[in-house]
Amino acid sequence: MEKDFPKTIKIGQRIVGEGQQVYFIADIGANFDASLEKAKRLARLAKEAGADVLKIQSFLADKIVSGPSFAKMHLKGVHGSWQKPIDQVFREAEFKREWHKELFDYCKEIGIDFSSSPYDFKAVDLLAEIGVNFFKIGSGEITWHEMLAYIAKKQKPIILATGDSTLKEVEEAVEVIKKAGNNQLVLLQCITNYPSKIESANINVLKTYQENFGAIIGYSDHSPGDLVVLGAVALGAKVIEKHFTENKNDKGPDHPHSMEPEEFLQMVQKTRLLEKALGSKTKEVVEEESETVIVQRRSLHAKRDIKMGETINIEDIIELRPAIGIPPKDKKNIAGKTAKKDIKRYEAICWQDIG
Repeated sequence: MEKDFPKTIKIGQRIVGEGQQVYFIADIGANFDASLEKAKRLARLAKEAGADVLKIQSFLADKIVSGPSFAKMHLKGVHGSWQKPIDQVFREAEFKREWHKELFDYCKEIGIDFSSSPYDFKAVDLLAEIGVNFFKIGSGEITWHEMLAYIAKKQKPIILATGDSTLKEVEEAVEVIKKAGNNQLVLLQCITNYPSKIESANINVLKTYQENFGAIIGYSDHSPGDLVVLGAVALGAKVIEKHFTENKNDKGPDHPHSMEPEEFLQMVQKTRLLEKALGSKTKEVVEEESETVIVQRRSLHAKRDIKMGETINIEDIIELRPAIGIPPKDKKNIAGKTAKKDIKRYEAICWQDIG
């Protein structure tokens, strides 16, 4: 596939991508517990925890799930653990359409971005109308090409999660977005289970995305803790998404696999430190090595007292620390040279001392 995606994109006031700090998404999912005020409180907590954006999910139960179809299934995963019909759980987790603008304005007021994952066409239009800086597309929508194209035509950056997907399905989705005339893309590796297993994370898929698409990469993580996140950042992830809650012991479908504020803050802090540790691709002696580069390396020293005028032989030389004399690689080049001064035993041999 032709690589024609930019290495950086602008999301609000942030530049995201190569050479930039990781962009953190705090997804509150259903964790607002049907309360706009709690959603606002989560926005404040997310900002304090270092998140760049508060994200919700914009769906109406009747437009995302079929109650009768789910009732026929015997689910073993997280959906099967819910004590209510699937459509009822989704209905109770709806974020009211009339709340979107108010939460958007509140986030702007306190200085955190706001976005959402839309799950129907009217939700896309609403988010575009209130002015979100990007669209997040959830993994479950990746084969709904009509929706992908509809979102892409809004000409805003797209962050696409790719859980539950084969590489071919990802390729097809990317092609749909490109054909719609949008190349502002971030691809997120994701394992769609709640929580997902650390050993299933397959972080190396990020390398495949870089090689195949050249788009900005990231990770939407549902595993415990921040191990997968830090591994993804080490491999070049520039966008990280985590579920966010005030208290993971609260009742609700998303609380148990979400990060609390202190956990989220620690993840951000570790990432910022890791970003510094990753440094650049240039191999060089750094400032704190300015002394050790001398004391840890060897240079040529006299193995015996050498008188001025004497010929220096190989057996008269020993390689010792520190590196204040001629480098060991030049040992053969000084054999046969004449000492221009008296050189004491274990004294470093310098170029001006021989001729």
